Order: sequence, then structure tokens, then C-alpha cells
Amino acid sequence: MQDFSALTSCTVSNAKCVCFDMLSKEELDLINSNSINVRYKKGEVICKHGTIAPHVILLKEGLAKIYLEGLNDSLILKIITSGNIIGLTTIFEGNNIFHYSSMAYIDSTASLIDINIFRKILNQNVKFANSIINILCENSIQTFGRFFCLTHKQLYGRMADILLCLSERIFKQRDFELNLSRKELGELTGMSTESVIRMLKKFKDDGLIEMKGKTLYIVNFDLLRKISEYG
Repeated sequence: MQDFSALTSCTVSNAKCVCFDMLSKEELDLINSNSINVRYKKGEVICKHGTIAPHVILLKEGLAKIYLEGLNDSLILKIITSGNIIGLTTIFEGNNIFHYSSMAYIDSTASLIDINIFRKILNQNVKFANSIINILCENSIQTFGRFFCLTHKQLYGRMADILLCLSERIFKQRDFELNLSRKELGELTGMSTESVIRMLKKFKDDGLIEMKGKTLYIVNFDLLRKISEYG
């Protein structure tokens, strides 16, 4: 049976990156001595598409979005939680710019690791390099799922996908504070803000969710999954 969770994911993984566990003490010391911790406020840009990438960015605390910008709107590729890395597409020689933007959804902390040091360790530590390759592969699979969702599913299915992902992969609980605006939900689902509002009301009226202020509660997981599967 097809794993539909691969087609509903708004994030890359349930787990934090374990690549740094593969480093020796000397390599960890080298990383730590060539990185700085930066605090980002909610809504602050972490990296900008098209700019030179002097660092690989490890999100240590918080929540951020990875997105592409158009002239009048943007498309969110994924949401990342603490323990995930931003900017892995810049680690290969001749590819030293960010290919997407990132912004903090909530107050967040990130470690900016010198990209030349990161590349050096990547070249000398096979286990670390294999772990990074696994992350890049997982990112590709998640992008394929996002593309399928946005191009093959109706509004109802797309909204179900995102609510399931937020509940099960991001916040990991049945009820959570929805820190995303209706506009940001629209960027995640490929909908207009008006459509997002209409879909949330329909889900609430159908008994799938409850909403109190910014808190959203998933009432019927089984039906939500069926909607996600059949789109």
C-alpha cells in the first residue's frame, strides 16, 4: 500500500538531524569555534534567496519556514523545526548562494556555521557526509510530495494535508497553537486567504476540528486522513 504520509508532509522529518553525532571531539570543537549563535525574532529573515551563503545554518530553537518568493506572493516549500539545517544546497563548490529564503515563524535561535569549515569536515568524515546525503535525499522526497499535493489535490485535500502535518510532525500533539496566519496557510496550501478561511470554517462545521482563538484541536483524525488520501 502506498505511504500517503510521503505526500502530505509540510516538513522533512519527525527527527532532529543526527549528523553532528558523527563528528569527533576535535571536529565538534572546530565547528563550535567557527560558528556563531544568532537570535531571530518572529518574522525576521534568516536567509535571503539569491544572496551569498557564507554559512550553513542549524536551527537550534524555534520554528521557521523555507519559501520561494514571487513578485506578489510566495510559496512555502516546508516548515522546519529545531535540529534541522538550512542551506545544504550551498555546500557544493560553485553553488554558493541560497536558493530559497527562510523566515522565523516564532522567536528562534540558529547557529551559523562557517561553510568552508563545514565543507572541510564533509570531505574528511565519511559518516558525516553520508548523513548529509541522507538529509538531502529526504528533502527531495518531501519536495516531490509537496509538488504532488499542490498539483493533484483539491482544496479540501490540501488543507487536510497541512493540518495533519502540523499536528503529527511539527507540534506532535492533537491540539496546538496555530502560529501561522491565514495568508501563510494559503502559501502552504496554494490557496487564497479567502479559500483558507472558507476551508477552516467547513472543517469546523463538519466536526473535523475545533478552534478557540489561535488554538486548533483535531477532532477526527481518521476522517482527516481519508480526506488527505483521496484529495
